[in-house]
Parts: sequence; C-alpha cells; structure tokens
Amino acid sequence: MSANAQPIYSRLGDIQWGTTPLTTANTAKDGTGTVLTVFTADATNGGYVRSIRFKPAGSNVATVIRIFINNGLTNATPANNIYFDDVTLPLTTLTETAAQPLFELPLNWALPPGYKINVVLGTTVAAGWYVSAVGGKY
Repeated sequence: MSANAQPIYSRLGDIQWGTTPLTTANTAKDGTGTVLTVFTADATNGGYVRSIRFKPAGSNVATVIRIFINNGLTNATPANNIYFDDVTLPLTTLTETAAQPLFELPLNWALPPGYKINVVLGTTVAAGWYVSAVGGKY
C-alpha cells in the first residue's frame, strides 16, 4: 500500500545510478544483452522517476543511449523489456577549463513494484557516460 494515495506523493527521495561509466556498445533493440540498471522501483510500493541524467566521464565519440523498461524479471527474455526512448549523445572532449555537458530526459511517471530502467549505448566510447535517475519511493 502506498504511503500517500490522494494524490500520490513519494515519501522519500530516491536517487540511483549505474555503478561505473557506461562504455561498451549493446546494439540489441530488445533490451537483452549487457545493460546498465540505473533505477529499480521499490519491491513493495513501486517508485516514481522524475528524470534520467547523462553526464560524460571525459572524451567520447558521438553515440546514442537507449532506455528500456524491464518488468523486474530477467532482461535476457525480450518480452520482459520495452524499448522506451533514446537520447543522442554528442562527441565530447575532456577539458579542465569548461563544464562537461549534461543531458536530461524528463519522465515524471510511476513504475510498478520491482520494475527497472536499463540503459545501453549504441557505440563503444572511450571515457564513458555516467547515468543517474532522480525520483522517489512510495
């Protein structure tokens, strides 16, 4: 049972991220293969995801990042995943005199209990991309 039901509000902030920068390509369009899980909804009450943020770890070639929603079961089964969206990520060059670009995909929706958000890159990159999700727990 959710903590707040009319209207529903998250009871705690929930910021999650991939543990390492994403560097290796996975060109599967069905959510299978090696993925980076950046958000897992609470197993009992689900979760709210405001946005997903993408920040380069240094110099990278241009690529695309693909976002999949997984129903909480193995992502090796294509039927457990849906290709939700993608974001074009440009060539980036490491510098110590200017900020690296930030890209953000607004979502503003609730995930059912145990559901996950997984991401993959379309092209292998050198330094990688940090991916984080900002939301809340119900």
